[in-house]
Amino acid sequence: MRAVDIIEKTRNHQELSEAELRFFLSGYLDKTIPEYQMSAWLMAVYFQGLSSANLMHLVQIMVDSGDRLDLSSLPGIKVDKHSTGGVGDKTSLVVGPLVAACGVTIAKMSGRGLGHTGGTIDKLESIPGYRSEISSDEFLSILRKHRVAIVGQSPNLVPLDKDLYGLRDVTATVPSIPLIAASIMSKKLASGADKIVLDVKVGNGSFMEDVDQARLLAKTMVDIGQAFGKTTIAVLTDMSQPLGEAVGNQLEVQEAIDTLQGKGPQDFTELCTEAAIHLLEAAGVSSPQQAIEEAIISGRAYQTFVEFIEAQGGSMSDFEQLPTVPVKYVITATSSGVVTSFKTKDVGRAAMLLGAGRATKQDTIDPLVGIKVKVSIGDSVQPGDVLFEVYAQKEQDEVTQILKESITLGRAATPPQLIIDVIR
Repeated sequence: MRAVDIIEKTRNHQELSEAELRFFLSGYLDKTIPEYQMSAWLMAVYFQGLSSANLMHLVQIMVDSGDRLDLSSLPGIKVDKHSTGGVGDKTSLVVGPLVAACGVTIAKMSGRGLGHTGGTIDKLESIPGYRSEISSDEFLSILRKHRVAIVGQSPNLVPLDKDLYGLRDVTATVPSIPLIAASIMSKKLASGADKIVLDVKVGNGSFMEDVDQARLLAKTMVDIGQAFGKTTIAVLTDMSQPLGEAVGNQLEVQEAIDTLQGKGPQDFTELCTEAAIHLLEAAGVSSPQQAIEEAIISGRAYQTFVEFIEAQGGSMSDFEQLPTVPVKYVITATSSGVVTSFKTKDVGRAAMLLGAGRATKQDTIDPLVGIKVKVSIGDSVQPGDVLFEVYAQKEQDEVTQILKESITLGRAATPPQLIIDVIR
């Protein structure tokens, strides 16, 4: 086999055999296929796509490239969720313990944030002592006892995806639906869960801004999951404005705690409930809505959160005693009107500039800084009303200006529909 022939066939939209794909991809992983040839192949996929059969082959080869997590020793059905990322998306911090409190095991491997979206691991590591890197044996032990654990992705899990993503990032081939779907689903399949719920964000604060493209991505991932014998559900959710109020690591953890105690923002609570219902239904729990309400009212949901945090080394008492930022200020409306839109990515970018996120992988996170968004689309505001609360180490004119320009006021607006579609 020759790499150039495989690139040419992909460029001409011809189907590859599994052996050809495995030769090419394995060769890239072991450095016998150079980056310039893999770059050419990725660009061919970007323009021509992949057949359904080749997509399934790609996913299988990616899963086979590293370790797999074996959850078979744990009792019952194991579930997992994934979000494509957005501004203020701290859903896993609520859905994980909530589902576990209802009797279902949820094993979660999460990532760190880069750019305008936050990472679940960064949020959890704002809790003093929390360990996101633990052994497989300890991971399984915590799951067996508490039914929930959230850890960072193992470097040995789907290493081909890590290598391919780094190259896609510098070759302008990230926005390819087959490549995105293969990247996400290979990690989910290698993580060992029986049932998977995907939260696919749609809107100007997400990776996928077009609803039709987001729906196609969701369907592609659901098809992959079903082909590999995993019940997979995708929920298309709105990201045309920040989710909840909090944007920033410690602030988002506190909002997750409030939500587990029944005191969270309405939109965030709705999304967490929707995701938890689908996970519980997939695991065979009867009356999932009632189970969720009972878990919150009884305090089991929050207690489960505390227990799994402490099992992974975190201290909630130390979290409650964390220092506050030296600077806190508000941004207010200068005119009256109705909030008609957000530049949602700009809100995430402002939080990143404060230190709540990373512009590069080497940047250090400040867990204390962030933003609270005090209005939503459809709200009426008057001069002097608070639009944002900013938590900072120092006041930054650039952040203030970005936030002022991130909201548009008009005469009228209809609040967006949070749950856009469910794809099974």
